[in-house]
Amino acid sequence: MSLRTHTCGELRKNNVGETIALCGWVGSRRDHGGLVFIDLRDRYGVTQVVFNPKVHPQAYEVSKDLRPEFVISIKGQVSERPSGTTNSKLPTGEIEVSAEVLEILNPSQTPPFEIQDEVEVSEDIRLKYRYLDLRRPFMQRNLLNRYRISKIARDYLDKQNFLEVETPMLTKSTPEGARDYLVPSRIFPGKFFALPQSPQLFKQLLMVSGYDRYYQLTRCFRDEDLRADRQPEHTQIDIEMSFIDEEDVFKLIEGLLSEVFKGVLNLELKMPLPRLTYEEATSRFGSDKPDLRYDFKLVDLTNWAKTVEFKIFRETAEKGGKVKAINAKKGASFSLKDIEDLTEFVKSLGAKGLAWMKYEESGEWKSPIVKFFLTTNLAELKNQMKAEPEDLILFVADKKEVVHSTLGPLRLKVVEKLGIKPKTDFALLWVVDFPLLEYSEEEKKFVAVHHPFTSPKKEDIALLDKEPLKARAKAYDLVINGTEAGGGSIRIHSQDLQKRMFNLLGINDQDAQVKFGFLLEAFKHGAPPHGGIALGLDRLTMLLLGLKSIRDTIAFPKTQSSSCLMTESPSEVSERQLKELHLNKGRE
Repeated sequence: MSLRTHTCGELRKNNVGETIALCGWVGSRRDHGGLVFIDLRDRYGVTQVVFNPKVHPQAYEVSKDLRPEFVISIKGQVSERPSGTTNSKLPTGEIEVSAEVLEILNPSQTPPFEIQDEVEVSEDIRLKYRYLDLRRPFMQRNLLNRYRISKIARDYLDKQNFLEVETPMLTKSTPEGARDYLVPSRIFPGKFFALPQSPQLFKQLLMVSGYDRYYQLTRCFRDEDLRADRQPEHTQIDIEMSFIDEEDVFKLIEGLLSEVFKGVLNLELKMPLPRLTYEEATSRFGSDKPDLRYDFKLVDLTNWAKTVEFKIFRETAEKGGKVKAINAKKGASFSLKDIEDLTEFVKSLGAKGLAWMKYEESGEWKSPIVKFFLTTNLAELKNQMKAEPEDLILFVADKKEVVHSTLGPLRLKVVEKLGIKPKTDFALLWVVDFPLLEYSEEEKKFVAVHHPFTSPKKEDIALLDKEPLKARAKAYDLVINGTEAGGGSIRIHSQDLQKRMFNLLGINDQDAQVKFGFLLEAFKHGAPPHGGIALGLDRLTMLLLGLKSIRDTIAFPKTQSSSCLMTESPSEVSERQLKELHLNKGRE
């Protein structure tokens, strides 16, 4: 008989009477009046195995030595569980295996934590012993669903006539927004490869090469400060197409998302997805990745503020700033300490302060600033904010950018504090018409919001000479539940327009040749109109499964500080290695 004939999640009542062989890990051991029971586990499930000293004494004797996480093989007969002992929570819960032969394939030390979903374990311990953490059903489900998303994507794109093409991991360092991971060359002293932040330039070269429908599930590397939804290396579903415009990208990705949500969650998405312009999203929600699961929006009170006596509001409005507010429904229950905490929160984001008013059951307004407003001002405020008894109005007055960047996060903070339940499990949308450029006060120059190869909208090209900050890009982001799940753009394919873009960014011809020469040379040989998008596979998996961190979707992730606790990397290397790489002075 083979080492195993079935997996631990496979046996059912129709297998009763069969002699089978199983292998796996001991999950638990229970001694019930002479009979020993164990839960035998593999990645497919759990099967209960019973050892009876009267029937198979030798197997029973060996079972006395079993401990959690021992790797064993058993052979025995499948039997129906006695009446009243079935386990409806397990697919195998109607049967058990009466062990005839038991072999300990490998013992185990006592693990640092129980291999169960319910056990609370610190993330550092989980990452240090990741090979144990990956045995937990929770993590196995995550990786299985990640695989399903990958397979659905590949199958869908294959049906759409896409070709998967691998691009290099060792490439040229080019400016793409984050720091590169550099790889020193032994053969070329003093020169370096870079790990790709994305396949951006290579996929554009593939369009020049005539491969009009490319995709790749590719690794990307960015040396940047991390958050819960970032990693120094991550995986993208990377896509590029020729002879298309934005609508082609939207249609393609909406079809892909429909199949992913149906295949993983059995959920039908309503298509087409809603769209908001960048201006609409930031104005209404204070974010270019708004969470539409929650209804309440930022309300623009700037015109109203020009009519009030409250100096901060009136002067901000008259000087071209913005006065906006959110209605924290039933937030009048917030204590002064709660409001102080919210004030400190918006200050940490750049606001000078936070004004507030409570609309009480009596129909009166309560706030230190109420005395500065006429009855007619308050009546208009009630109307504009749709205020009801026990509501709390929170105001920020400042430059437009500050108002949005503080009220947007405050909106979500209030949602969390009030325990507001989302109106739906998933809210997806496209955010479109991003600004092409922004001005960096630090660098004293224009910088590309997306990247230097993003095309401006055709009707905005004339703005590049005199009002470049008003030019909109043919760029788009896919947003799911307030998180950017993917982004892309239509690219510049005209040599003249690309040169104008470089000039705006302060990149002269010589710099452009040094940084992007190989791409610019390729563009001289017939570059088709093209564009694409990249979806973050790790982040998409996280969002679909309702996880808090992409680390729970990656087999061997890094910590918040980009280290690997399991392998203890990054680590020192030998002097010999440094010398071979001509970096022997690297430790000075």
